[in-house]
Formats: sequence, structure tokens, C-alpha cells
Amino acid sequence: MDIYALIWKEKEKKELGTLLACNEKTQRFGLCLTEEQARELVICRNNSLKKYQRVEFGSGILDKLIYVFCDSPYIDGGSYTETLEKLQDVFYAFKNETQDKVTDDEILNFMKEQFDSVCCGDIEYLGGTCLERFSRAVRDGYRGYEKSQGMGEYEQFSEEERWDADLYHEVLAELFW
Repeated sequence: MDIYALIWKEKEKKELGTLLACNEKTQRFGLCLTEEQARELVICRNNSLKKYQRVEFGSGILDKLIYVFCDSPYIDGGSYTETLEKLQDVFYAFKNETQDKVTDDEILNFMKEQFDSVCCGDIEYLGGTCLERFSRAVRDGYRGYEKSQGMGEYEQFSEEERWDADLYHEVLAELFW
């Protein structure tokens, strides 16, 4: 066995250990990865990196992605691995679309906030609408996300009309009084 194969095998072992260690935190949310699922995530991560022509040094983004999204009401044990695969693919696409101007944490914060609110767990809407609009603004020079760490940023880029909670409660109160 050559030195590169040994290095690769050791790197994979470390990555799997890191992902499986995430189970300590995620179990309380009903989410747990098996070793096979962790391997699948690493393979999908490698495919995403190739697809978006990216290189990662160090441990990568998977463990951060798991920690940020584990408490989402839109992720359950049955779709956990598949959801993580799609989210990491969206993450790498977003890194490219923002031309690496946005930090990993800013991207993860933005993704999580939109996933749990505007998108209601819809990954296609997250990637195709929310992240596309935000990426366009970043490429055009927007930098407001730097102060907010990516939180509370989407409403100014949203093109949809949203309902007003205060107005809703006001009308509801009028109906019942």
C-alpha cells in the first residue's frame, strides 16, 4: 500500500469519527447517523466538491452543518441523511455563487434561518430562491451580512408578499369581539 492510500484511509477514519461524534448532540433531536450513513455523507460531500470544483482542507463543513441544522423542526430521522446531503450540496453551490465572499458561518446562519422560516424545510426553495437572491446581492456588492453574521438578511431581498402577524391578530380579535 502506498503512502497516499494510507493518508487517505486515515483521513477517512478521522472524518467518520467526527461525524459519528455528532450523534452525542443530535440524539436528543431524534437524529443519529450510522457508520454507513456517515460514509455516504462523505462520498456525497466529495461528489459535491467535484461538482462545484472546490477543495476543502481540514475537516470540512459536514459537522458544522449537522450542528447548525440538528434542531430544525423540518428534519426527522427518516430523511436525515438525504437532507444533509442536499444541504451540503446547496452550501457548496452558495459558496461558489457568492464568490467566497461570505464565511462558512454566515452561510450556515443564513441557510438555517431561511430553511426554518421562509422555506419551511423546502431545500429547492432555499437553493433556488433564497440563496440565489442573496448571492446576487453579494455579487453586486452587498455586505450587510457581515455585521449580522448572516441573520435577518433575507426580507430585504424577498420578492414575495408575506402576511403580517400583527395585522392577522388584529383582524382575528375584531372577528371574535
